[in-house]
Amino acid sequence: MGRTVHLPYVLEQERDGTWCGEAALRPGSSAFGYGDDPESALADLKEKATALIEQSGPPQQLTMTVTVTCAPDDHTH
Repeated sequence: MGRTVHLPYVLEQERDGTWCGEAALRPGSSAFGYGDDPESALADLKEKATALIEQSGPPQQLTMTVTVTCAPDDHTH
């Protein structure tokens, strides 16, 4: 039986041009993926995150809804 796990991730390009993705499953437990372009880095990250979840179990997922009111930019000062 499969389970959908939602993982926020960060995808950045390194100085050498390689793309790196990171997804944190829980504090101290992250998966990393690398590639020559964003798509291949994300594919590698999905593979590594899947392996980590299979090894250590899915993270406990807690969600909340937050309503934020942003003040307009005031450039008069």
